[in-house]
Amino acid sequence: MTRRRAVTLFVTVLFLLVGAVGQAQAAGYRYWSFWDRDGDRWTYATQGPSTARPSDGDVQGFRFAVSEDSGDAAQPRTAADFGTICAHSPARDGSKRVALVIDFGTRTDAPSGESPPPRRTACAVVSPDATTAEALASVAKPLRYDTGALLCAIAGYPRTGCGEQVATGRTPGATSEEHNPEQGTREAQAKDQESAGGGPSVGLFAGVAAVAVLGAAAAWQARRRRDGS
Repeated sequence: MTRRRAVTLFVTVLFLLVGAVGQAQAAGYRYWSFWDRDGDRWTYATQGPSTARPSDGDVQGFRFAVSEDSGDAAQPRTAADFGTICAHSPARDGSKRVALVIDFGTRTDAPSGESPPPRRTACAVVSPDATTAEALASVAKPLRYDTGALLCAIAGYPRTGCGEQVATGRTPGATSEEHNPEQGTREAQAKDQESAGGGPSVGLFAGVAAVAVLGAAAAWQARRRRDGS
């Protein structure tokens, strides 16, 4: 192998692998994420809305956006507290109040041909054992689910689609715990599991391959020096 051929091989392999990494970073999913309000900040919910059972006085949020995993999911952009949202809903025996923040996202994240409605808040007054999904249905119909109980639309938005894969053009954020299927998409759940330890990443393979090519070139150069000495 000549030096020129070694350099050409290295550049070719590196170019292909960097391209593969870029493609792996470009995939995201358009879906409704689910959040709990913890003091003055939003935290990604650890249960899906059909199993979560909020208490009286809780604040929960939904945000429609394109995200790559739970680690980089966009938070609701409204920070109103329970006292503000449920100011006109006094406590009553036999019911609970759940403050809901519904953020329909931006035009950038909207499906083709659709425009997101304005952000809104609502105070859901429901039975003490009601789930978040039931609270949401009481104030933001129509809801739409897929056959796997994935929340696809709130108040009819978006009209079509459910957790579809889209190009983001962004670098993924840090990976958090895996999604419940009702919090994101099943595809995003699989992506999180892979990043969390389901297998080596494309970037790791790229690094190993690049080191191998550089090692081969260095060995060839060392052998050439010995032969010439």
